[in-house]
This record gives sequence, C-alpha cells and structure tokens, in this order.
Amino acid sequence: MEETGGVSAYGAAFAGGGFDFYKFIRQPQTIVRFLSWIFAMVVFACITGEGYVNTPYQAEAKCIFNHNDSACHYAVGIGVIAFLACVAFLVLDVYLPFMSNAEERKFAVIADLGFSGVWTFLWFVCFCLLASQWTKTPDDHSIPKDAARASIAFSFFSIATWGILTYFALGRFRHGINDVAIPTYTETVPDIATPYPPTYAPTSYNPTTYTPTTYTPTTYTAYPSNLPDIQQQPPLAQNLPPKVDAGYQPPSY
Repeated sequence: MEETGGVSAYGAAFAGGGFDFYKFIRQPQTIVRFLSWIFAMVVFACITGEGYVNTPYQAEAKCIFNHNDSACHYAVGIGVIAFLACVAFLVLDVYLPFMSNAEERKFAVIADLGFSGVWTFLWFVCFCLLASQWTKTPDDHSIPKDAARASIAFSFFSIATWGILTYFALGRFRHGINDVAIPTYTETVPDIATPYPPTYAPTSYNPTTYTPTTYTPTTYTAYPSNLPDIQQQPPLAQNLPPKVDAGYQPPSY
C-alpha cells in the first residue's frame, strides 16, 4: 500500500509538511497511476490515428471494429477522460500532504475511490465491446490489425491498473477512518436535587460514646517538721506609743 512516514489520516503522513519528489515517484500508487495514464493514451491514440478506414466501395471512413462507430467513440471517450483524470489525480496526490484539514483529504480520497471504481468497470465494458466487435470484423487487408489489437490489449491492462488504484484508494479511506476515529466523552450533568454528586458516596458516620473518667483525689500524709513555719509572723503590737527621741529639741523662733 502507500508508503507513509507515520500516523496518517486519509493518506497524508504529515499534513502541512514538505514534498519529497523521489519518495513520491517511488510510491506504488504513483507508479500504477502513471501506467494507467500511458495505457489510456495508447488506447485513444491508436483509435484516433488508425481506427477509421474507408473501403474502396465507401467514401466515408468507418471504425475498424466491425464498422461500428459507437465502439470507437466509446473507447476514445473513455481513454481521453481516463488520461485527463490520471493527470488530475497525480496533481491531487502531490497536493494531498499539504491539506491540513482532514475533511478535505477525506473528500479527495472518496473522489479517487469513486472514480477509480467506476472507470474499472467502464474499461471492462470497453474491453468486452472492442473484443466482441473485433471478432465480427471481416478479414480485410486494409484494416490496421496492430492498432486494433493494441487497443484491445491496453483496454484489458487498464482494467487491472484501475482496479489496483481502487484498492489503494479503499485502503487509504479505511486507514483514514481508523485514524480520525477519536473517542467522544460525555460529561455527566450532576443532579442539583441530590446533596452529593453522583460519583460521591458519603460514608456513614457512627458517633463514638464518650465515657468520662472518674477523678479520685489523692490523700497526702503530713510529715512532722522541726523547722519553724516561716509563713507565720508574730502578731503586730496594738496601740504602741510613738517613740520620742529625748535629745531632740524643737527650734525656737
């Protein structure tokens, strides 16, 4: 499948990164798309160049496939559109890594997947139509058989190349879906009526019975002491006469 350099979404390894030309031309998808471009060019070139001849009995040129102009028109139309589509999708493959929007890359891959699948079927119809008309073509030396056989062969080769392109596009589409599938998270709205959030489970509270301890006073034994009680003071003398200094004489004025 397509060579990538890491995680990618719809085939873009690094959106917004640089373009590596040598890596691009070595990718299997690029090689197969280039082959489809060459095969389509061969088919419509062979028919437009040598696909119409006129017999000696007819002045108007007719298609070499049993003179069925519809077969030649169909092959030329399918070839020209496939030729232009290959160029467009090659440019899209170059521009795809520069797409930063995954939604745009998704639409590009879906367009590649749808077109490749449809053109695989149309090339199958073209091959069956040309092969069927060639078997009914009368043997005439004026008809360029190599051009007719080349148109049929490269129509068959185009079925294979466009089928491979469909497979590559389908792989990129599936890979892109897996890469962009981001899980979504839904936030639970808490119920305002409940006292607690939904994720909080309150634990039951069991009060512990408190038993007060009984205090028993301790009895102390008084021991005799011969030391005097320093806290005891002698009683104060009551109504003691003031002491008068006998040698003191008041001054005379």
